[in-house]
Parts: sequence; structure tokens; C-alpha cells
Amino acid sequence: MANKLKRGSELELEIEALAFGGRGVARYDGLVVFVENALPRQRVRARIVRTRKDYCEARVLEVLKASSQEVEPRCPHFGECGGCRFQNLDYPAQLEYKHQQVVEVLQRLGGLPDPVVRPPRPSPELYYYRNKMEFSFGRERWVTRVEAESGNLTRPKDFALGLHVRGRFDKILDLDTCYLQSPLSAELLNLVRERVRQGKGVPYSTRDHAGFWRHLVIREGKNTGEVMVNLVTSDDRAFFDEVDALSADIQHAFPGVTTVVHNINRRKAQVATGEEERVLFGPGYIRERLGERLFRISANSFFQTNTKGAEILYNQVIEYGAFSGEEVVYDLYCGAGAIALYVADRVRQVVGFELVEDAVRDAHVNCELNDVQNCAFVAGDLKHTLAVACESWPRPDCVILDPPRAGLHPSVLQQVQRLQPRRIVYVSCNPATFARDVKGLGASGYVLHSVQPVDMFPHTAHIEVVGLLQLQAG
Repeated sequence: MANKLKRGSELELEIEALAFGGRGVARYDGLVVFVENALPRQRVRARIVRTRKDYCEARVLEVLKASSQEVEPRCPHFGECGGCRFQNLDYPAQLEYKHQQVVEVLQRLGGLPDPVVRPPRPSPELYYYRNKMEFSFGRERWVTRVEAESGNLTRPKDFALGLHVRGRFDKILDLDTCYLQSPLSAELLNLVRERVRQGKGVPYSTRDHAGFWRHLVIREGKNTGEVMVNLVTSDDRAFFDEVDALSADIQHAFPGVTTVVHNINRRKAQVATGEEERVLFGPGYIRERLGERLFRISANSFFQTNTKGAEILYNQVIEYGAFSGEEVVYDLYCGAGAIALYVADRVRQVVGFELVEDAVRDAHVNCELNDVQNCAFVAGDLKHTLAVACESWPRPDCVILDPPRAGLHPSVLQQVQRLQPRRIVYVSCNPATFARDVKGLGASGYVLHSVQPVDMFPHTAHIEVVGLLQLQAG
């Protein structure tokens, strides 16, 4: 139907559901309206901020009726911080809407009229579940609602250390507490903020690409108790003494911290990794245990962020793999080898492929730590290494995919189709690109048997999925 609504129009809406990505969904005279920061079963007064041919976008002006699924958020920063989106939504309701979103995405983007999607597996922990947090330094601190209403600025506006404000790349919320990682993480955050603010060097800014302090990254071994503090800065040697002094302060104040590293990022992009690393204290890595396996994790290695959720995720990979003990398995985007080692004692051989060389080095070390003899790892771009894999390794019976949010590169998809494994187990942190890739694999004879969502990120719009694809006979 034609969109007759105009930008700036105000209207009352009943929120029916949550769309993929977390916006509320309402209808007005049959037209879909996506409403930011709205919950299902709310009635709101909203203003149209954007119009399109077949839908509109709106923001809430006033909640006229609370949702029956609404709860009191635990965090005092909720609503301004970009870390959590749904602390105010009952957890069973979060799972209900995430399940609905996976089904709808597979129908709309995957072309599957009736996909088999199991109910999501909940996270074992709803708070303090993350083993890694990336905090950003910034020169533009977000003025909180309390400060704006009172007119009393409690901190300087030109310095912040925390998380980005929801929807803003340029504003950092100066966090006092956070319920995502651990109380220790929040204490470390506050110490680093005070030491850096009192010392030399200013935060880096993407506006002028100048400044020194860029990120604070904290990694924790939830099952081992080991803790890494990673200080990411620009390459200005005049301030390296500041980093060394901060490392000493951390060691003195927090004896439980087992290693401190300094990553130097020379790129303009605000990423929490570096091209050069200095180990300031300890071994330069932490160890974490998943099931029976022990893993070494370096500062720049990928590792599933929810440790206890990862065990559920990887057990699902084993279930869908249905391994007999004789399979050759290719593990694509293998990172530090977590999935490869997790399934190794159930198959004949695993070959892992990974672009990041540091992660591959960790994968080799992890094999030694666990005395695993049947895993091999290949470093390089999958577009190239996978094309020649069968020259060195047997053709796979099963391929495990665990790509980044962007999903499979088209050439990697083609290489997987060329390999023709009987079974594909696809682990995805983005149901939209998962649905796209499932459709692509379907063109070469693969059928999506079932999907198991696993909630690795409570109170956010994210949901992890594990899908089983099988090659049709003939």
C-alpha cells in the first residue's frame, strides 16, 4: 500500500513484536512502522523520523502503556549505553522474540517457507557472562541524562573511558559499572580511567586521527581465573613510559591480573588490536578451559566471548556432526582452534583454516597443551588456501563453518560447494548472512535440516545459530 505518513507525524502505536536487530514493530493502517527503543506489548506515542515506500521509522516520545513483559533494568547506565539493549525485557521474552526473528530471517532471506528452528538454548549466566570487553577512550564524553537535567557536570567533557553510546560512534559513556564481564573488570576500568586522566597523553580521535590512548581490553578465563589487561595505543614513543607506569599500578592494585600487554595500533581505524605488541608483565596470554580442553588465548586471538555458552554451542556442533570417528573435518575460520580441538577425539582428522597468524600459532600451542595429535592448521586467506587444500589433505566428510558477521566470502562459498562434503555444520553470529549463505548452498544441493539458536549475548539483539546442512543424494 502507498505510504501516506509524513516525517514529523505523531501517532499512537501498539508494538507487536521485535524486528531482527531489535526495533519494535507496529502497524498503522496496514503499514509497517519500526520503532526504536520500543518493547512488544507497549502502547506508545511516536514521531515518524523516516519514510520509505513500504515502511516508516519512528522514535518513542512517550510510553502510554507499559509492556507486560517489561522488567526493571539492573544497570544504572541502561538506556544510554550501547552495551545492553534489552535489560528491561523479561529474559524468556527475549528468547521468544529471538526465535521468531531467526525463523523470519530464514523465510525472508533464505527462501525457506517452513524452516525447522528449535527453541533457543538460554545462556547459563544472564550477567557477568562475557570473558572479553573492549572499552574505548574518547575526547567527547556523553553528558548523561542526570547531568543534563541538573545542569551539573560531574566530570570533564573532554575525556572518557567506557562504551559507545547507543547509535553514536563519536560519543563515549564514562562507565562506573558494567554487568557484562565481572566486578573485577569494572574495578580495573575505573583504575585505568583515573590513572590515564591524571597522566600524560590524550585519547585518540577519529576526527583528527591524533591522540595516544585508544582502547582498554580485558580478557578473563572464567574457568581458570586468569586475567589479561591489554592497553591499546597509538605509536607515540614519548608516552610509552606512561603505559609502563600504568602496568605497574595495575599489578600493584590487582594481584589477580596475570598478564599485561601493550598493543600499538598505527592504523586510522579504531580497532582494539595492534601491529606490534609489548608484553609488560606475565606470559602475554591467558588460558581458558572448555570442557576437557585447555586453550591459550593471546590478545588478538578470537575466542567465543561467552565461555559457558560456548560449551553449549560446541556440544551442538558435535550433535549435528554425528561423528563416527572416521571423518576428515575441515574447520574454516578456526581461530585459535577451539572447535577443532573440541571435536578432535570424535573424528579421524581435523584441518583448521584461519587468516590471523597469531591465532594459528595459538592453535598449534593448544594442540600441544592438550596432547592432540590429529589436528593441523593452515594460515592464510581462505579464498586461496582452501582452493589447494585437497593437494595436501584428504577431501572432507564434514565442513564446519564459523565465519565473521559478514558471512562467507563468495569465493569461499564456491570452494565449499566444490569440496562437496556430505555434511556442513554452520556456526553463525549473524542469522541474516547465515540465511543468505544457506540459500547459496541450497543451489548446489544442500538442504537445511535444522537450526539451533544459542543465546550467547543476553540483553542484546544478537543470537548465535548452529545449522545442519546435508547434501542431497543424487
